[in-house]
Amino acid sequence: QVQLVESGGGLVQTGGSLRLSCAASGSIFSINTMGWYRQAPGKQRELVATIPSQGITNYADSVKGRFTISRDNAKNTVYLQMNSLKPEDTAVYSCYVRCLVATLPMRSLEVWGQGTLVTVSL
Repeated sequence: QVQLVESGGGLVQTGGSLRLSCAASGSIFSINTMGWYRQAPGKQRELVATIPSQGITNYADSVKGRFTISRDNAKNTVYLQMNSLKPEDTAVYSCYVRCLVATLPMRSLEVWGQGTLVTVSL
């Protein structure tokens, strides 16, 4: 009913930048929270950043000041601008959306993207 398409991952050198995008489509009535999580090899998935429909964005301490999350509500798209990348940022980054689905009855749905690999080399 709701699909997420991520793009923007890749290989970058330490200190470089990447911009991730995630577009949601399908039977969406409204989107509440959008965000990004990541999972490094051998580690648990962790929150990177979230952005509500209204309110304050939330960042992991490890990315504050380097990453910026934003969203375009008209396009149902969330972005993650990643600057000053470090090798420890290497992970699979997954998009997350919590939305109301335009079905009867209307219901809340949490959707995850398939993930995009970000590799930061020395």
